[in-house]
Amino acid sequence: MHVIYGGTFDPVHHGHLRLAVELKERLGVSGIAMVPCHIPPHREAPGTSSAQRLRLLELAVSGEPGLHVDDREVVRGGASFTADTLRQLRATLGEREPLAMVVGTDAFAGFDRWRDWQAIPDLAHIIVIDRPGPGLPPDSAPARLLAERRVASVAELHRRPSGGCLWLDLPLLDISATGIRERIRTGRSPRYLLPDVVWEAIRRDGLYGAGQPLRR
Repeated sequence: MHVIYGGTFDPVHHGHLRLAVELKERLGVSGIAMVPCHIPPHREAPGTSSAQRLRLLELAVSGEPGLHVDDREVVRGGASFTADTLRQLRATLGEREPLAMVVGTDAFAGFDRWRDWQAIPDLAHIIVIDRPGPGLPPDSAPARLLAERRVASVAELHRRPSGGCLWLDLPLLDISATGIRERIRTGRSPRYLLPDVVWEAIRRDGLYGAGQPLRR
């Protein structure tokens, strides 16, 4: 099964990376493709360019064989619509290969506002990660989609190419990219919230308002 985990990764941090490792192990797959978006259609503009975020993500996963970076949304340009990415992947993988996308409950709550959202279940399985927050309104379109297509086990995702919705409760690290950006902007250290190699690159390139190197 091919699994994609998309996001702005603005910047990538240990919460993203630990979740990817947990997903790999729980799903029983050889790897997780992390897909940084170019222009997010449903949130404010990121704090750095897509090329910079892509580079930080590549640094973060270097040396971890279970994680790799898929740069197709950055290369494609324009707004990063998930349906377009899944169609590209389908053209490469074929119709029979199981394909799954990962989304948190916070983002999935607005799933019916995504472009071509109704086509997505026919392109890929949807893995919904339970995140802190109000959850899904029971009468909402995403909640109905989850109820109609929910599968009970990971094995069911491996048996068919698309169409299932799996709810997963995984251990999450309470780390916020917003909080990291604020720390950097105000001159506080975000060390241990993100990989050292990422923090070093942020300081070296002056990203997110980073000034002179901070003392460790």
